[in-house]
Amino acid sequence: MNYITAHISKIQSIDTINVVSFISHDQSLKMMSLELDASLQVGTQLRLGTKSSNVSLAKAFSGELSIDNQLPCTISGFEVGELLVVVKLNFFDTMIESIITKDSFVRMKLQKGDAVIALIKSSELSIVEVL
Repeated sequence: MNYITAHISKIQSIDTINVVSFISHDQSLKMMSLELDASLQVGTQLRLGTKSSNVSLAKAFSGELSIDNQLPCTISGFEVGELLVVVKLNFFDTMIESIITKDSFVRMKLQKGDAVIALIKSSELSIVEVL
């Protein structure tokens, strides 16, 4: 599980659907949710979480994507298996892992020190803990 410390910058709610915006290291993140603790408010510090398998990578990316969470990262290492690769990313002072196929790793020619964008769909981000 990946953890990112952030604070709430905006809450939008209609009926039972919520879109919560966060700031972490001057980067914007968003989360979609059907349930939201009523005690959460703008400014609340918290820890967000997402599975490593929910983190996709883009290298030398240009263009538009519908994925709101686009975090600039540097590859700090990787563990290569027969089918999958765990790519270790540095997002400012936070370590994030992405699990991708070995085929994607080879095709993208990923190397330690490469700048990449970690992509996390807003439906794959959750609040783990209020700080």
